[in-house]
Parts: sequence; structure tokens; C-alpha cells
Amino acid sequence: MNFLAHLYLSKNNPNIMIGNFIADHIRGNNYEEFSKEIQQGILLHREIDTFTDAHKIVRKSKRRLHKRYRHYDGVIIDIFFDHFLAKNWADYSAIPLDLYTNSINHFFDKISSELPVKSKQFIKYMIEYNILFNYQFEDGIEKVLNGMNNRTQGKSQMNLAIEDLKILHREFEDDFTIFFKDLIAHTNQKLIEIKNC
Repeated sequence: MNFLAHLYLSKNNPNIMIGNFIADHIRGNNYEEFSKEIQQGILLHREIDTFTDAHKIVRKSKRRLHKRYRHYDGVIIDIFFDHFLAKNWADYSAIPLDLYTNSINHFFDKISSELPVKSKQFIKYMIEYNILFNYQFEDGIEKVLNGMNNRTQGKSQMNLAIEDLKILHREFEDDFTIFFKDLIAHTNQKLIEIKNC
């Protein structure tokens, strides 16, 4: 899953959110230098990624993509699924998406100086282009995919994946709906386990 889903699954706990947000920029056991709740957020992020990668619906979604993306297929599906979470946000949260993403942007802007360098860089980009809010729009997803393709110097061809999304929009959305229900249940259980460790 991508940033919006990770934040949503943090249950509005600020430190869990921080850990979940920065986890991709923390290697191995380096998370031990953070507070207990931030560590829990990092561990939760890793649990979410492991569950997502192994889930049969996610694998099915990857197979729907054109073969040209190779090992970038997982990244593309993560982005697509954040699109469907944002698009259907009212089904999952009573807080409107614009209010939620504004509060997230404000929160991370305020604390960014305390976070890893790569996290700071993404926060700047996230706020400037209002990425989390714009995930709900296909042109917002297209910009993200173009940016990711540029980061791989064109090797990933991820910019072309917007066509996959348009052609198989209903199929990907159905996959997301089934999978996300499972992920929420799994994450709720894992959060309890992590907090009791």
C-alpha cells in the first residue's frame, strides 16, 4: 500500500503515523533509536507490506498489468490502491478527504525537521502538490506515475500504467475493495499484537 493507506491504517495515533510514514526510509534495526510508539508504527508498516505482497488479490492485480513493468508492478498496484482509497474515502472515514489530508500535511510540515532526510524530501513534495488529496483523481495518479518513472530514469515505464488503470478501472477497483477489507482486519489485529510486545 502507498502513503494514504499507511496513514489511514495508523488509527490517528500521531506517533504510529510517523513510524508508518518514515518506515521505508529506515533500514534494518535502525528503528530502535526512535520512541516506542514510532517503532510500533515502523513495525506496523512492515506488517502491512508483508501482508499486501502475499495476498492473492494483490497478486491477481499485478497479473492484470502489462508485463513491461516487471518488478515495478507492486509499486504500481500500491499507487492504484491509494487512488481507490481516496476515490472512495467516504466509505472508510467520516472525516472528509480534504480535511484529513490538510491535517496530515500540516502535521508533517510541523515535524519534518525531526525526520529522516528522504522523508523530509517527500513531505515537501507531498505538500506542494497536495499528493494525498489528488490521489482521488486520475490526473493526480498520472502525475505520480510520471514522477516515479522519472526517478527510475524511464526504466520502469510506469508513466504508461495510467492506461492500464483506465482500461481496467472496474477490475482494479473491485480488487481493492475485497483486499482492503482483509487488510483492515489484519492491521487491526497486528496493531494490538505490536502494542502488547
